[in-house]
Amino acid sequence: MIKVAICGASGYTGAELLRILHLHPEVEITAVTSEKSIGQKVSDVFPHLSNFNDLKYEPLNKLSLLPKADLFFMALPHAASQEAVSFFYNHGKKVIDLSADYRLSNPITYEQWYKTPHRYLEILKNAVYGLPEIYREKIKKANLIANPGCYPTSVIIAVYPAIKEGLIEPDTIIIDSKSGTTGAGRKSTLDFSYCEVNEGFKAYGIGIHRHTPEIEQELSLIAKKDLTVNFTPHLLPIDRGILSTIYTKLTKKVDTADIIEVYREKFLREPFVRVLEEGFFPNTKNVRGSNFCHIGLKVVKRTNSLIIVSAIDNLVKGASGQAIQNMNIMMGFEETTSLKSLAIFP
Repeated sequence: MIKVAICGASGYTGAELLRILHLHPEVEITAVTSEKSIGQKVSDVFPHLSNFNDLKYEPLNKLSLLPKADLFFMALPHAASQEAVSFFYNHGKKVIDLSADYRLSNPITYEQWYKTPHRYLEILKNAVYGLPEIYREKIKKANLIANPGCYPTSVIIAVYPAIKEGLIEPDTIIIDSKSGTTGAGRKSTLDFSYCEVNEGFKAYGIGIHRHTPEIEQELSLIAKKDLTVNFTPHLLPIDRGILSTIYTKLTKKVDTADIIEVYREKFLREPFVRVLEEGFFPNTKNVRGSNFCHIGLKVVKRTNSLIIVSAIDNLVKGASGQAIQNMNIMMGFEETTSLKSLAIFP
């Protein structure tokens, strides 16, 4: 049994961590923090978490939190995690950071995209990018995990076998992604109000979305050469879910069935990746509330292209579920513990 604290637990990702960890047999949640909900019960802020009626939000006082937990989930805004992660890591705690502060290995790239310098370069060097499908062995030995972003998770898993096996020309990758509104966090702004989002569908952050360098970093490592990609995110009028459609050029003439076979072999032992049958494609409804990633594949012979479609729940496999998957690996627990729930449908 390990003691766990969640810093920034009044947002959507914090709520999902609480929901999923509730039935984890190896975890005791000993502290939750929130600057705007200090003194309130978790069950008052999130009525659906009614079993947490004895757990109250407290301020992020690092010294008082230190003895309360063995592992810290950091669900803080970008740039706000840097110092807190550093403190707990330097005091021998295991840390899983759900912000972007430790995802980008190049601090110059981080500063360019997040408009703030990285002040903890030595710690940054020790962060492991927490995508189990690629870095499981490193995660086992890590004390600091940089939990991947939601869009990057949907893209990197989907394109990984195609690059790794030389099936595509990686310089040709075009990414078209759509996300539900929870991807923006639990905040009240005009852009995410009901009337602005409902019955609308728009692209945003074209060419400047902050997940771009994260995607490029990881795809470059897979391809073993520097890559740049065209990545366009869109906002869907749904609560949660990401659907990514990735367009690539094939390196040789193959059938869809051949690609599916390669993908199934690559993900054979992955508990949360499902490669769909030929002619079937992912739907966000089919992964809602689950830690699964569904992948559909189509070879378009007329253009010698491979089109890859993936779907994840942005709050689960794209954030909190993946963080718990990483925790399970780090602590030597069964990787699927508390994550076996199937999707909520409809």
